[in-house]
Amino acid sequence: MSSDAAFVSLPDALSSPQVHSPSAESEALDAYSRVVTHVAESVSPSVVRIHAESSQRGQNRGGSGSGFVFTPDGFILTNSHVVHGADTLHVWTLEAGNFPARLIGEDPDTDLALLRVDAPSLRAVKLGDSRKIRVGQLVVAIGNPYGFQYTVTAGVVSALGRSLRSQSGRLIDDVIQTDAALNPGNSGGPLVNAAGEVIGVNTATILPAQGLCFAISVNTAEFIASKLIRYGVIRRAYIGVQAQTASINRNIARHHHLDIQTGALVLGVEPNSPAQRAGLHEGDLIVALEGEAVEGVDVLHRVLGEERINTWTEMTILRGTQKIKLRVLPEVRRG
Repeated sequence: MSSDAAFVSLPDALSSPQVHSPSAESEALDAYSRVVTHVAESVSPSVVRIHAESSQRGQNRGGSGSGFVFTPDGFILTNSHVVHGADTLHVWTLEAGNFPARLIGEDPDTDLALLRVDAPSLRAVKLGDSRKIRVGQLVVAIGNPYGFQYTVTAGVVSALGRSLRSQSGRLIDDVIQTDAALNPGNSGGPLVNAAGEVIGVNTATILPAQGLCFAISVNTAEFIASKLIRYGVIRRAYIGVQAQTASINRNIARHHHLDIQTGALVLGVEPNSPAQRAGLHEGDLIVALEGEAVEGVDVLHRVLGEERINTWTEMTILRGTQKIKLRVLPEVRRG
């Protein structure tokens, strides 16, 4: 029997349909293109170009970056390093034009800043939930690299729970890694999911490596922005740990009657810090503070608010299979 006859005799379940046929591949590419196109068209009107100027030693210096409309009444979210030290700020919007902007506040520890402009008909972005992000999902980055306005790149979420050192010298926790290409000028622009929801604030890329780009999670950005809107500054309680969101073993969670699936995994404890004095160790998993569930780093940041400074706080951790309660005395974060 010829090889052709053998091929014809294969069962229908194996020979049909042809998954790798050109038409199937074309349809998949068309679907991918439609998603990226839809996201770009729906989000681009909310993306802005930011121009910052500063006077140093009598010389005028300028730089540019990206941002996006956070609320319809003119609040704009961007990176701290885009606007830090600027004397004047201008924002250019796709639909409304060019406007002066003022700095409401910034937080170098998370590389986030909030501006405000008085402009008509601003279109705010839709915010997603960074806790629902999965590795491998499609993401789109929109920004103004090298002054090329409204450049769109697409890729996937490469990893979650990364830590990135900010320009203040502190680690930014729970950072999203993506291979959606970023370049200078993309900083502050949105990282968007397939539903057109912002899930991160693009902040950095590692050069000369390719495909190593990072974004601050939108849950962190939303928390910081709300504080800047209300107070103009961020005043934090400090315990001295580096952490990332991590899963809890199901059997251990069930044994200790925990209703959460994730906690804040301690990656490091700073010497002479409140955490070290409290007896916290690398590898501990923080699951509650003062009885409030800690589902990850975003929640840990929120719970360690200004009201916890110099206040004894009960911390519940998992150490191996044991559940342990520690008492920590947070300090005010300096610098």
